[in-house]
Amino acid sequence: MKILILGSGQVGSTVAQNLAQLPSNDVTIVDIDEKALQLIGSRCDVQTITGNGASPFVLQQAGAEDADLLLALTRSDETNIVACKIAADLFNIPSRIARVRSREYLEYRVDGDKGDTDSLSFFNITETISPEQLVTERLVGLLSYTSALQVLNFADDRVRMVVVQARLGGLLVNKEIAEINAHLPDGVDCQICAIYRNNRLIVPTPQTVIIEGDEVFFVASSNSVAAIMRELRPKEARNRRIMIAGGGNIGYRLAKELESQYDIKIISRNPGRAEWLAENLDNTLVLQGSATDESLLAEEYIDEIDVYCALTNDDENNIMSGLLAKNLGAKRVIAIVNRSSYVDLLEGNKIDIVVSPHLITIGSILAHVRRGDVVAVHPLRRGTAEAIEVIVHGDKNTSAIIGRRICDVQWPQGCHFAALVRGSEVIMGHHEETVLQEGDHVIFFVARRRVLRELEKLIQVKMGFFG
Repeated sequence: MKILILGSGQVGSTVAQNLAQLPSNDVTIVDIDEKALQLIGSRCDVQTITGNGASPFVLQQAGAEDADLLLALTRSDETNIVACKIAADLFNIPSRIARVRSREYLEYRVDGDKGDTDSLSFFNITETISPEQLVTERLVGLLSYTSALQVLNFADDRVRMVVVQARLGGLLVNKEIAEINAHLPDGVDCQICAIYRNNRLIVPTPQTVIIEGDEVFFVASSNSVAAIMRELRPKEARNRRIMIAGGGNIGYRLAKELESQYDIKIISRNPGRAEWLAENLDNTLVLQGSATDESLLAEEYIDEIDVYCALTNDDENNIMSGLLAKNLGAKRVIAIVNRSSYVDLLEGNKIDIVVSPHLITIGSILAHVRRGDVVAVHPLRRGTAEAIEVIVHGDKNTSAIIGRRICDVQWPQGCHFAALVRGSEVIMGHHEETVLQEGDHVIFFVARRRVLRELEKLIQVKMGFFG
């Protein structure tokens, strides 16, 4: 593919590095910041063009006339939107993905040729990515389960992949995985697809013994997750009291989504923003002040808070306020941290969960770029592993996997078949006699990203399928 990326910030540069790793991709990145382009050019095999991505002259210079995909990922919504319009109307680029942060573009409804739609449809954008909304959805998933480290949704939320740390008191801890079925209620099934012990991958077998501290990745139908978590951890009280530090887009969206289910307090440093939050939130207590103010946290009974969420735009502020909240008695701390170098230092210590907006955004972009009918991509383990949802197509003649049993397919080493969704039916990967059919949603855990190329080749259909 010939891919044109606008914006060399953290999202744009990380996406460029991911895409440039495949030799079949020809990547060009455009930005007005010459120093940032020099940095990304020294790290990976990409072409760089200095200029405004919304200029037709700059797009032409970057090779827009024969590009397959435009990724408009600058910090400016307007630049991204205009660039997509120019890419469609002047250069006929087939796929145009725009990063759009403002809710106003998405929420303003208009009557178009195809019925009710948002205002962005008039700019010929193929797909929009809203980082704030993606992060909010991830946070909602995390808050739904006490102690989950990750919660990922697949197949319209019929299936979830959950990452949890095993603790003494869990029914399955210090026992073989094969014993899990003896404890689970009738009709509940799961697939443990990976275990990380002291940061090293263990490929689980029925005889694998789970020990305290193991990071367990399991897949299950959404309504079975709670029962399976009880196997891995002692019973814990559900989250009730949540404090949010940061009244920006993410903090507001999270409070709005959860205020009917939880007792929520939100802290905003800006008096004007605090006033706006108070007017637009119904059941949330809004506090004006600094999230690193020890006396404010103490006055608001931080020691009774179940989950403290540090969601400001400043990494250092999130880290410091999260550490302070934990020290003052908050039971769990979740912090947004953009700098990947900080993530490894923090997660699992005083800060329980570190959420990386860039990794979440990149996963959404990669789902559109990968070959085959890829529905979802979720980077895991700081981007070294991935969870992928794919729809398989074809028949016995055109596909290497359709019409074959799961156990008969030679899956790439490091690629683990987690689950299959067929209509309303959810089938775990250990049912190896299951025959793959056209239209099945298949969920994989990929422990080593270098095998993705092999997986892409395996799931593709021969051209006869389109004849």
